[in-house]
Amino acid sequence: MKVKTLVSIADLSADDILGLVDTAVKLKNEGANNALAGKVLALLFEKPSLRTKVSFDVAMYQLGGHAIYVGEKEVGLGQREPVADVARVLSRYVDAIAARTFTHETVKELAQYADVPVINALSDGEHPCQAMADLLTIQEKKGRLNGVNLAYIGDGNNVANSLLLAAALVGMNINIASPRGYWVSAGVEYEARSFAEESGSHIRLTDEPDEAVKGADVVYTDVWASMGQEDEAEERKEVFAKYQVNRRILSFAQSDAIIMHDLPAHHGEEVEVGLLESPQSVVFDQAENRLHAQKAILVKLISG
Repeated sequence: MKVKTLVSIADLSADDILGLVDTAVKLKNEGANNALAGKVLALLFEKPSLRTKVSFDVAMYQLGGHAIYVGEKEVGLGQREPVADVARVLSRYVDAIAARTFTHETVKELAQYADVPVINALSDGEHPCQAMADLLTIQEKKGRLNGVNLAYIGDGNNVANSLLLAAALVGMNINIASPRGYWVSAGVEYEARSFAEESGSHIRLTDEPDEAVKGADVVYTDVWASMGQEDEAEERKEVFAKYQVNRRILSFAQSDAIIMHDLPAHHGEEVEVGLLESPQSVVFDQAENRLHAQKAILVKLISG
């Protein structure tokens, strides 16, 4: 893998992604090793987290390294201290930085000024680590990525942006159903369509969830209001009312379709109550795979 940073899933080639999936499977089967013995990862977080924080911390531990959590109060990115200075200081202490930030520009600036790999652990623009865990899960459950039909129902947010780019790169077909005004970034759509021309991926954006789910092998959803959008929550409940993944909408998908959600979930809103506990749900396997996908990313970026 030629890249030494992961700000966007588009930083990777199709071969990079497939290689990371293969590495994640290998690391998952092998368990702990000392691939990153003596290495240190800084977890630079502006936002709280369950899966991201714990999975990166455990990943470093299982690889023989160490993670240091640096929260918003310790740094105050761009306020108490300029982002560029934080990047340059941390580069003298650690071997990589995983940054969970409010804005995508902050991650890009960290990567610009850091002398060590920077991993986007979530920004408002993308969530590439989640996308890698999602592809690993789909590979495990469906046995392939190329030609798989993925339907994403809900907000065209950071998760949707990364999924669209990842799908287009590896030849996965993707339909995204969102209300008008809540679609994925136009820039991301343009970039994804250029990838799709090479991979043969079919992309469709629509405001009709029933149409998006027809024939789907994978049905994916996410919260209607992300962290930082709490003041829009009530308005979004009205706008997204017909975008719930429920048993009715699943009837349009393949009978063996799997249900995915990156969590946390608002049961009874974007997903019908009880559906994440159904046999079709793979959300907790998906959550576990954050650990294994991130181990692959860390090994490739730090020691690769």
